Amino acid sequence: MTSETLDQRAEMEREWAGLTFCDALATTAERFGGMPAFSDRDDGGPWRTISWLETREKALQLAAGFIELGLQPGETVAMMLPNRLEHVLADFGIVHAGGVPVTFYATLAPDQIGYVATDCDARVAVLDGAGELARWQPVLGKLPGLRRIIVRDASACPADDRYLSWDQFAELGARRLARDPGAVGSRTAALTPADPVTLLYTSGTTGHPKGVIITHASVLYEVATATKSGNARPHVRWVSYLPLAHIAERMFTLYLAVCNAGHVYFCHDAASQLIATMGEVKPTAFFGVPRVWEKIQAGIQALMAAEQDQAKRAAVAEAMTTGLQYVRSCQYGERTSAELAAEFAAADEQVLNPIRSLLGLGEAEVAVSAAAPLPPDVGEFFAGLGMKILDVYGMTETTGAFTTNTLEEFRLGTVGRPVPGVEVRIAEDGEILTRGPLNTPGYLNMPERTAELIDADGWLHTGDIGAVDADGFVSVVDRKKELIITSGGENISPAAIENLLVAHPLIGQALAYGDRRPYVVAVLTLDGEVAPAWAKARGIGANSLAELAEHPAVLEAMGQAVADANAKLARVQQVKTWRLLPVEWTAEGEELTPTLKLRRRVVHSKYADVIDALYAA
Repeated sequence: MTSETLDQRAEMEREWAGLTFCDALATTAERFGGMPAFSDRDDGGPWRTISWLETREKALQLAAGFIELGLQPGETVAMMLPNRLEHVLADFGIVHAGGVPVTFYATLAPDQIGYVATDCDARVAVLDGAGELARWQPVLGKLPGLRRIIVRDASACPADDRYLSWDQFAELGARRLARDPGAVGSRTAALTPADPVTLLYTSGTTGHPKGVIITHASVLYEVATATKSGNARPHVRWVSYLPLAHIAERMFTLYLAVCNAGHVYFCHDAASQLIATMGEVKPTAFFGVPRVWEKIQAGIQALMAAEQDQAKRAAVAEAMTTGLQYVRSCQYGERTSAELAAEFAAADEQVLNPIRSLLGLGEAEVAVSAAAPLPPDVGEFFAGLGMKILDVYGMTETTGAFTTNTLEEFRLGTVGRPVPGVEVRIAEDGEILTRGPLNTPGYLNMPERTAELIDADGWLHTGDIGAVDADGFVSVVDRKKELIITSGGENISPAAIENLLVAHPLIGQALAYGDRRPYVVAVLTLDGEVAPAWAKARGIGANSLAELAEHPAVLEAMGQAVADANAKLARVQQVKTWRLLPVEWTAEGEELTPTLKLRRRVVHSKYADVIDALYAA
């Protein structure tokens, strides 16, 4: 480690030395208590806003409520709610009670909920309403440690002693806090920077989710680096729409908002409400995974194509050419001429900013992308609109971004440079390694997996292949590990999908694909021994696997096999389209190793046209 890195690290750590997230909320409530903190609404109704002082008061009341329910320091609370005020307040309350909040993805299947709840030994659950209850109820009998269940929607709360409505729980907490105001204070005073501030589950190549421990110290270090870089601004206006089980959304909505006294507006349904909410809120900063940026791009392009006035279309095209040239000239090591700056200022005022304003991004000072590399053509499209989309790179295990582009120092097509005080190097096999205060202490209940993740010298192995240029900008070149990250930013284990597919006797091999794509597809082969016998028993005449692969009865069975697998998977894991190949995969054909393991890259290359066709269907 260089002396410069050490000095940077010391500077970052001094800002929050010895403090926890609870201290950060207390400071913000004291300094900016009257400022708006969170705004929420239901069904298009009026916004209801609470201040930072109210936020902390409610957090303390809910903390007292969790203590009243018997939550002990270090115990976990499971949460399954959309992005809304109650979700954040519950999270803050759990932390102030000394507990560990665990947000579950709302798309998890019941068996997956059971696995995660058992692994983290959840003692209390906070659920939104009937939809979430329906996912949990099939496995509640297998969770004896789960003592109480809080349901936000009172109309969906069962009349059972195990359940509490949100209002009942809030009243319980208010009474306990009034009766015993010191209980919460003693819990927060006992917290240390090394304690977990949350536990986030991420998919693994084994198919089982892994619980990533995130500490108060690593969260506050990430806050310090994001603030120093200029990517996190004081009093930001923010739209929260990605799941709070996602490390990036959690950083922006919870931790950065608290530490920088931002104002967060909740969007409950991103699919139908995001653009309208952005137009209303006019956020001053915005984060989107690549798939979100792609959807926005497609919408703009559709509007452009629908424009009948050729002169207007030509003016937009000319302005976007100027915008792209300008943003390219702003890159690290480049220079913007006075002439280009003047051309851009005119194009921006007359054409580009009005387009951005239509999207609600007219006042956005910072636009960030992460979770998967932003496709170069998407970055250049928005550069044409005068936007510098800052691609950053990180993972749950690194508390979010450990490399970042900034407004002052960025390079298109890269994920930026290491944040202050963090080391990044490229291993001999090309893998990106990182070391520093952002790294997780490890996976819950998985010491062997932790040892694979972080070596004896403290280097975290990302599983990505990358490169670093002469100016220190990092590029993600390829994926070393098999984990799929969709263009929407979801982490998906292909093995979890494939294992369910090949459980059907007719399926010999299966490959799930979806890396940097909007959804998962599958390529299937028949079992060379089972399929002919299956066909013969049903009076199906076929002379080869190729003929069987085209038979309607076989295709119907394949469709049912995929449907059965999808029923056991979270929505983001489910196979949308599939293709049954007329061949088997073999070691001789190089699709399998000598020990019959799938060679993914060979299959990806060999059947690239099939995969592309599945996305074109």
